[in-house]
Amino acid sequence: MTRAATRRTHTTRHVPGGAQLFHRIFTRLGCHGRPPQFVVDFHPYADLTHTIRLREDTAYVRLSDILHDAALPVFEAAAAILLSRMYRRKTPREFLETYREFTYSRRTRARLTNLRRTRARRIPELPAGDFHDLAPLFDQLNREYFEGQLPRPRLAWSRRPWRSTLGHFDPALNQIVLSRDLDRPRIPQYVVEYVLFHEMLHVKHPIKFARCRLESHSKKFRAEEKRYKNYTRAQKFLKHLA
Repeated sequence: MTRAATRRTHTTRHVPGGAQLFHRIFTRLGCHGRPPQFVVDFHPYADLTHTIRLREDTAYVRLSDILHDAALPVFEAAAAILLSRMYRRKTPREFLETYREFTYSRRTRARLTNLRRTRARRIPELPAGDFHDLAPLFDQLNREYFEGQLPRPRLAWSRRPWRSTLGHFDPALNQIVLSRDLDRPRIPQYVVEYVLFHEMLHVKHPIKFARCRLESHSKKFRAEEKRYKNYTRAQKFLKHLA
């Protein structure tokens, strides 16, 4: 089956009892005004994404279908987070803790990885940008800091500049993508190297569970990151750029 055909098989499904659940959480949070009519569906997102959109008197909710067999408290927590965001209220701690426990569980993380492998969009591997080429930079950093032993993932530049992220390693897709905003003549090569080196460390040090939560930047990770020869210089440049 082709990738496009696989996507077409995913259909939005109604969440049984979803409208009543959201109405109940609306009341429990003490949201002001008349509650809207809720239309709540599962949606085949590539990640643990949930959205709510208010259109006149109707709130359209889409929950990631990874919740389809979750316990009722998880649904309530997701509803509380979405409604709190829409009505600008502080989400009660018990809801945040319930949702955090669900998202950080090994079972959920494993299911998310499998979902991303089939649903997430792979960026074409084009390491050569207009001003910086990631391929030779990766090879150079690999020799200098990883003894040439780090497996090379797919390398690419983002289609558009990212506002808040300079780079990202996606283990499900095995790709490192750097923000197009760094592929400019005024960005020094050592800055691009540093961001790439940071993502390469994520390849070496996968996200793990520690103290009942996900840990992406361990002490060992941070210590190795400072081995980059232009670490302080790159940090200063990026701070000024921000």
